[in-house]
Formats: sequence, structure tokens, C-alpha cells
Amino acid sequence: MLYLVATPIGHRQDITLRALEILRQVDLIASEDTRKTGLFLKHFDIKNKQISFHEHNEHRLVEKIIRFLKEGKSVAVVTNAGTPGISDPGFTIVRRAIQTGMDVTMIPGPTALIMAIVLSGLAVHSFTFRGFPPRKSGKRRTFLAIDVDSPHTLIFYESPHRLMAFLEDALFIFGDRQAAILKDLTKIFESVERGKLSELIMHINKTKLRGEYVVVIAGNIP
Repeated sequence: MLYLVATPIGHRQDITLRALEILRQVDLIASEDTRKTGLFLKHFDIKNKQISFHEHNEHRLVEKIIRFLKEGKSVAVVTNAGTPGISDPGFTIVRRAIQTGMDVTMIPGPTALIMAIVLSGLAVHSFTFRGFPPRKSGKRRTFLAIDVDSPHTLIFYESPHRLMAFLEDALFIFGDRQAAILKDLTKIFESVERGKLSELIMHINKTKLRGEYVVVIAGNIP
């Protein structure tokens, strides 16, 4: 059995009892970062074997994991935080496992995009998750323009180093829409800033940027 195990996006106590049980029981844990996962496992007194499974070796490791599963053994895939496959490794192994007839299931849990849209105060009944935008402005504006007429609330992940440039490009493409910037969800310095894009840019310009960010932008609703 292949398990996709969601882990906390910040606060360790957000882990589910079932997730802890699976991480103890499986034959192997495929971790995006074995060091970080090792510290997490140690905190909960879990002693289990890990292999490194990240974006740079994902395609190479998939077949190794599939062979392991074919032997009747169980594997849990975890990322540094959140749900495997959501802007993190996981999609490739799930697709391959399905193709080869392996059993796949998921231990649900935290994901930053859901918490972000709920806390944003923007419409939650229909939304589009766009993940990390391109790094360069030209490609980023083209990427954003795809959704310029979409009525759905838009959700993006962004690094502190590119947050200001992203917001400026979003203002250029979407106009001065309502939005929210959410930082370090579930962590000590969790924060939410809400307002028009122009207002958020002014706020960010006065802020020392660090941590992990989610940006939620209102859809194009007449």
C-alpha cells in the first residue's frame, strides 16, 4: 500500500493520530527532506527507515518505490510540510502506482491553501489554486493573465524574495482587487493582511519579508 501522509504546515500538534499510526507501521518512509522528517519523527518517538524523495530524484526513485510496493511492502510519502503532491513531490508516484495497479490511499491533513482561503475573508465557494508563479516578470504576467476574467478566487504560493514583484505584477494584470497575504500559517508569527492589492503593496514595502507566504486574490466578479 502506498500512503500519502499529510504533515503539519507549522504547528506539530496538527498531526493526526492516524498519520502517526501509519508512520509507525509502514515499512518505509519516503521523505522530501530526511533530516527535517527525522526531527519530526523523533519528536513523536517514531523510529522508522527513511529514503530521500524530492523534486530532484523523484522520477528516478519512483521505480524503486514501485518495486518495493510490488514486494507487498508499504510506503508512506511525506513532504516537509502539508499534503504530498500539492506544490510538493507526490504526483509522479501516485500516477505510477495507479498505472501499475498498486493500492493508493491518503491520510488527510493540513494544507496551506485551504487555511489561507478560509482566513482571507474572500469567497470560498469556488476557487482556483495556481501554486508558485514563474520567477521572471514576463512569464509571471502571462501566467496571471490566464485567470484575468475568472470569477474564482485565486490562490498562490510565493517566496519572500519575490513577493513584492508578484504583487506588483498582480496589480498590473488584475487591477486593484481585494486580496489577502497570509504568512507562516499555524506558526508563532502567523499573520494575515487584508485589503486591496495597492494597500498590501504599501504594507509589504514597509515590512521585512521572511517566512512562507500565501496570496489570495478575489476573482473577477462584476
